[in-house]
Amino acid sequence: MKGKAIISELRVKFAEKNWNETFQLVRRCMEKSRDESKPCEPLVRSLERLQEEFNVSSMNATKSRLETIAKQQGMGFHINEATCYLTADLFYVEVLLLPCGAVQEVKVASHGESPAPSESLLQLLRSKHFADFSVKLGGLFAQYNIPGDNEIKLKLLASLQYLGKDLQQLSLFPRLESAFREPKFCDPQVDMINNGRVGHLIAGKEDSPLTVQFYVPPTDGAETLDSHLDPVIQAAQVTVGVSDMTHKLQMASVILQPPQLDPQGHPVFVPASEASNEALPACFLLRLQPAITMVTSLFQKLSQITDVAVPSVDLQWAPLPKLLMRGSPSANSHCETLDNDETLVRVPLPGGETHTYILPRGAWDVPAHRAAVLDSVPFTQPAHVPALLELLRHQCAINTLLSSCVTAQFASPGSVCDMHFEVRPESDTSFSVTFLRPDTDSLAVLLVNVLNPHQITCSLFGATSDPSMDEYISSVITRCMSVPETMRTLYSRLKQITSVPLCAGHRATTEAENDGSAPSSAAVMDNNRGPAAFCQTAAVPEDGFGVSASAVSAAKSELLPEINASTSANPYTFAPGAVFPHCVGTNGQMSVNL
Repeated sequence: MKGKAIISELRVKFAEKNWNETFQLVRRCMEKSRDESKPCEPLVRSLERLQEEFNVSSMNATKSRLETIAKQQGMGFHINEATCYLTADLFYVEVLLLPCGAVQEVKVASHGESPAPSESLLQLLRSKHFADFSVKLGGLFAQYNIPGDNEIKLKLLASLQYLGKDLQQLSLFPRLESAFREPKFCDPQVDMINNGRVGHLIAGKEDSPLTVQFYVPPTDGAETLDSHLDPVIQAAQVTVGVSDMTHKLQMASVILQPPQLDPQGHPVFVPASEASNEALPACFLLRLQPAITMVTSLFQKLSQITDVAVPSVDLQWAPLPKLLMRGSPSANSHCETLDNDETLVRVPLPGGETHTYILPRGAWDVPAHRAAVLDSVPFTQPAHVPALLELLRHQCAINTLLSSCVTAQFASPGSVCDMHFEVRPESDTSFSVTFLRPDTDSLAVLLVNVLNPHQITCSLFGATSDPSMDEYISSVITRCMSVPETMRTLYSRLKQITSVPLCAGHRATTEAENDGSAPSSAAVMDNNRGPAAFCQTAAVPEDGFGVSASAVSAAKSELLPEINASTSANPYTFAPGAVFPHCVGTNGQMSVNL
């Protein structure tokens, strides 16, 4: 009762006071905090809440808002007439105000440098987007939050600047000639991002760190319900971080002058014994934006490139598809899991078509196919960066393909799907997709092997003996980087083959030529037998090519070599309900609604 009486008296006392008077009262209370090193938390929250409601329309109000933001970010705050300074050890932000409280100019200065205008910070303050300004300032503070005392901080800042200059120079070197290049119609910037030695380099400024854009999935030919969305560009900020061990970091450029290439086409660096460096308790970092989900084997290769251990203590390991689903903004809050721990994911496609992808938990939840979300990669010299980016691109390519069939809308009870596919891992860089062949009661398997970020090969088992089909499907999946779109194209092509069996191979080859993505029929035709013989060879037997449940579901790794060794025989009889028991009826057809 006594507490309620006090609150009632306070309400009566301050009922006539305006926001400005209340605001000033809270500020005075904060200044009288019992612990000078840490203001009273309830008062801080009250001040922040008041500022959200308070209309910033005067110079004093703007100063108060900037002071609060500086304290939130752990920075100092000073005022000199109409200029506010938000300060840290290695940089400061200078805000020049007008008498009405509007912002005239914003400058950022790193240690030892002259202040430079920051258009991004200026626009945020002029628009009174103080929350976004606070976030931007926090990122800037993290950029310059270099560990150590002042002497070490200055050395690390200098080393980081030399690294940035060397990466800029690496970006100017001619690229390695490769057989796997982006198509001629590819956007030059996309080509630079995916194939450049150091990707697409965005020079660092006072208000933003050096950034490397190194992967963006191609979207040519991909038709999904998310096709209208811009693809996410995988990037990394180049900065420094604390390390438990000392590392020799450059204190000058380590690229040999004048620039030279070795016989393999790689830049020549100054020998380690001649390089100017210093042992410091830190290392360079690639801060990944967004973080990348990496499988165990590729994660371990990072340390093999740099000789620097990637911290793994706080990493949470889980099956790769599970982590990709968890990080998908389009995934529903729950997924459908069957009694046998198989996850069903429904992928809607344009035209009303729907695919359902089945991922057996037992196949993915093994050490070889577990993964973790990685947010930064440590390294110590610019020579590491091209190899690290290539490895990260490799993982991004794998993730892009798997994400296309596991991060759409999840299946829900009662939903109807047009086709079902089972996705299983085959190695750390390959997976298989099993499906029912059109117009038959037998299974076919598409093996997808991501050899490197620039080369993806597909091998089709149990559907056709046409050798050009593998090349055609490989070109399709490389072009669109979408499993659902690839499977739709493959299924449509197989339906054409089964409808005209004697000329299936010739038709597949002809249409592949029209797409410009497969070799000419002469390249795959027996020169002695001619076109007629080629069509006969590519014909599909009437009894089809079935795949048994034990081969597909129990031991796919044993299935593929066996299929490859005998593609003309039909030893794998389809057993209804063995592979897709939840989708297959007694007649062997997909007939059950999920």
